[in-house]
Amino acid sequence: MSPRILLLEDDKLFNETLQDFLDEEGYKVSSALDPYTALDLTYNCNFDLYLFDVNLPYESGFDLLKKLRDSGDNTPTIFITSRDDKSSLKEGFLSGGDDFIKKPVDLDELTIRINAILRRLTRTKDIKIADFNINTLEKKIYKNNIEISASKKVIELLILFISANRQIVLLDEIKESLWTTSQESSDGSIRVYITQLKKLFPNNIENIRGVGYRFIY
Repeated sequence: MSPRILLLEDDKLFNETLQDFLDEEGYKVSSALDPYTALDLTYNCNFDLYLFDVNLPYESGFDLLKKLRDSGDNTPTIFITSRDDKSSLKEGFLSGGDDFIKKPVDLDELTIRINAILRRLTRTKDIKIADFNINTLEKKIYKNNIEISASKKVIELLILFISANRQIVLLDEIKESLWTTSQESSDGSIRVYITQLKKLFPNNIENIRGVGYRFIY
């Protein structure tokens, strides 16, 4: 399932630009031009991430997020802002923000920051794909609530693929994720893990020859 993002930006043209870009990146985006509309959307849908502008009509993005946090909403939030003073940064983090990106927004940087937060999310909750449930904390995988025998590295590779949100995971990224600097990695070991994963997900793993792999779900 594509991650759901709530985009709050009062500049209509910039809002549409960001929405088009995020749609193309594979996210499911709902957008709002003012805090009241955004607040209504949070009541109707569970989002994986908020992207909030700071300077808004009626109230700031900081004020809106504090209101959401006070109501028990812990959805990760990135603020989009032209501010760079320490007091604004402090206010943003105190209101419950997780990250900032400065205007003018570099779209590649935005993607990196979004994926970093979503990757942390997958480490703190179970992931469900079809009949499978992956416990990311215990490194266990279940099918129809029955545990499946799989090595820790196979499950770590699966979590890495899912965290990439359908993007290509480079071979070097796999090695950096699965092995520490003191351990020896190998392309052969990766192929073994991929073969084991394909027994569970025969139609989900795309091999980008010489580059890496993409997990499609």
